[in-house]
Amino acid sequence: MVSVSLALNWILFLALFPISFFWARRAWRIIVKRDFSEVALKRGMPPPQPERFAPYCAVINMLGALALVFVIFGVLGGGFGLLAEPLTTETWTGAAGITIWSKFMLDFMLSRHAHPMQWGRRKADPDKAGEGE
Repeated sequence: MVSVSLALNWILFLALFPISFFWARRAWRIIVKRDFSEVALKRGMPPPQPERFAPYCAVINMLGALALVFVIFGVLGGGFGLLAEPLTTETWTGAAGITIWSKFMLDFMLSRHAHPMQWGRRKADPDKAGEGE
């Protein structure tokens, strides 16, 4: 009989592969292709100057991807002779969880920093005068 915790560990381990791939691809697009369309998004919209926040977003994505790749190799390392023995379940699940949550929180903080809050009353837009009536 397979325990629920073993099944969830397998799901988490298999999910590390696409997560690290997408984060590394995002960093590649920012660094090499200079595509800033996914930098610091808030409600699907990039900030007014995405190139200003691109290096931070690239570093966050690259470090997250590298950390997950190291976790993957740490789990598989005992079998390939890279490490003396593979990482324990508690170690690799903790490292993967902290990495994923940290990356989400850092992305959230960067997007909120890139889109500053507008304080005070909003000025009326002359182009949209009379639309709400």
